[in-house]
Amino acid sequence: MVSLSLRASIVALACVSGGLAANIQLPGLSLPEDAATHRQNVKDIFLTSWNAYKQYAYPHDDLTPVTASWTDGRNGWGASVVDALSTLAIMGETDIFEEAINFTAGIDFTHDHSGSTASVFETTIRYLGGMMSAYELTGEQYPVLVQQAQTLADKLAFAWANGNTVPYGQININTTVPSVGTNSIAGSGTLTLEWSRLAKHTGNDTYRALAEGTIRTIIAQAKPLPGCPAQGIDPTTSKPVGAYVTWGGGSDSYFEYLIKYARLTNTDDTIFADNWATAVDSSIRTLLRTSTVGNWTYLADLDNSGTIRHIGSHLACFMAGNWIMGGRLLNNQTIVDIGLDLNEGCWNTYASTATGIGPESFGYFSTDGNYTGSTPSAAQIAFYNEHGFFINSQYYYMRPEVLESNFYAWRYTGDTKYYDRAISAYQSFQTYLKTPNIDAFAPINNVNAADGGGFINDMESFWFAEVLKYLYLTFDDPDHISLDAYVFNTEAHPYVAPSAKDSYGSGKLASTSNQPFKTNPGELPLVSPAAKIPATRPGDAL
Repeated sequence: MVSLSLRASIVALACVSGGLAANIQLPGLSLPEDAATHRQNVKDIFLTSWNAYKQYAYPHDDLTPVTASWTDGRNGWGASVVDALSTLAIMGETDIFEEAINFTAGIDFTHDHSGSTASVFETTIRYLGGMMSAYELTGEQYPVLVQQAQTLADKLAFAWANGNTVPYGQININTTVPSVGTNSIAGSGTLTLEWSRLAKHTGNDTYRALAEGTIRTIIAQAKPLPGCPAQGIDPTTSKPVGAYVTWGGGSDSYFEYLIKYARLTNTDDTIFADNWATAVDSSIRTLLRTSTVGNWTYLADLDNSGTIRHIGSHLACFMAGNWIMGGRLLNNQTIVDIGLDLNEGCWNTYASTATGIGPESFGYFSTDGNYTGSTPSAAQIAFYNEHGFFINSQYYYMRPEVLESNFYAWRYTGDTKYYDRAISAYQSFQTYLKTPNIDAFAPINNVNAADGGGFINDMESFWFAEVLKYLYLTFDDPDHISLDAYVFNTEAHPYVAPSAKDSYGSGKLASTSNQPFKTNPGELPLVSPAAKIPATRPGDAL
C-alpha cells in the first residue's frame, strides 16, 4: 500500500517519459484451468437475461423483471439490443448478433418513440458507442451501423445550440430543440471517444471537433482544484456551476476520457494526458484518504464550501482501473499502485455485505474528521467499526464499476485473487439477483439483507453492455480484446486502438488558469450523485 506520507513527493508523479510506454496487460498472462467453465457460466447468465428481455420487453428499451414487462427510458429505440451488440460479438453469439444487427439497421433514429427528451450523454455512450464498437469488432463488415450512428449524431449535434462549445444535456429528437439548463462535466465531457470514431469512419471531422471542443472548454475553466473542474457547467456561458469536486457520478467519465482519448487517438497534443495527470496529482494531494478502521484507501469528495466529504460510490470505483491504465501509459508506478489500493477499498464493499455484492454509496471516518454530509446512525457506526466503511444507499443497481476495475487489476497483475473475486461476484448474482417470477435477473434493494431485500423493477441495458462483458473477459483469453489493443468507452464498448506511443503527455503538470475560481448559482448535489439512475431508490437508509 502506498503510504500517504509520500503525498508531497508524489507531485513529481506527473509523467515519467523517455522509455517505451509499458503495456497495460501482464505479458504472457494465462488463465487458470477452470476459466472455460466460469466463462460459460457468465454467458449463461447473459443468455438467460437476453431471453427474458426478448420474451417480455423486445423491442423496447429495457426489461422490467418484477412485472415481466418493459420500459422505454432510452427513447424507445431498443437500448438493450444496441447496447448488447459488442458483448454478443465478443461472446461469439453469431445468430443473436445478426438478429440484433438487423434490428439496429431498422431503427428510426429521427423520431423519439417515448415522448421524452434524449440524454446526449446516455444516447452517445449506449447507442453511438454500441454501434461504433460493433462496426470495429466485426472488421467493418456492417456499414449500416455507421450510417445509423451518423443519423443519430446529426440529431444530437443540435445540443450545441447557438454556437455554444458545451452541449445542453437533453434534446427533443423530433424538433431538435435542446432543453436549456445546466449540464455536468461528465454529461458534456464524455463524448470524445464515440464522436471521434464516428468522424474517423464517416470522414466528417465535425463530429470530433464538437466533442473535443467541449473538453477544451472545460479544461480552460478556472477550477476548485488543479485539473479538477467543478461538477456542474452552464452550456450557455461555459462557466462552472457550483464548486463540487468528485470522481463520482456527474464528473467520473470526464476524467476517464481524458487519458482514454489520448490513448485511442495517439494525438501529439499533450493537453489531455497532462490534464488527467494533473487531476490525479491534485486528487492525491487533497482527496486521497485511508479509513481509520482497516486502512482502506479511498478518494473523498470536496463540497461547495471546500469541506472534505468522506464518501464513496459504486460509480466512483471506476477510478481504480482508470488509474491502473493511466499510470501504465504514463510509466508512473505510483499511480498504478494507488489504483490497486483504491481497488482493494472498492472490493471491500462487496466482501463485507451479507450478499457479497456492493452498495450504491458508502461513507468513511477519517483522522481529519468524519463529515459526510449526514450524521451516521448507530447501526452505521457499528458496521464501520467492523468493516471500515458504512453503507449509505443499500441497493445494488447492477452496476459494473467494481468489476471493471477488478478486470483491469487482473489483466495487469495476473494475481488470481482478482480472478477469484470475479467468480464470487457472479455467483452472488446467481444467488441474489435471480427473480422468482420469471427466469431473469434484477437489481436488489439491500445488499446487506440475507435475501437481498427484494427486487427493483428495472434491468438497465448496461447489465448486457458492461457487467457481463467485464466478467466474461476476466475468464477469457487475455489476448482476446487485450487492453493493449482496445480502449473501452464508459459503457464498456471497445474500440480498436493503434499501437501505443512511447509516451503520453509532456511529463509536466498542466498549467493552471490565472483566473480566480468563481462559482455560479445552480442546483448543487448533497452527495456524489448517481447520474445514471433516479435520485432515490428503495432502501436508501440503513
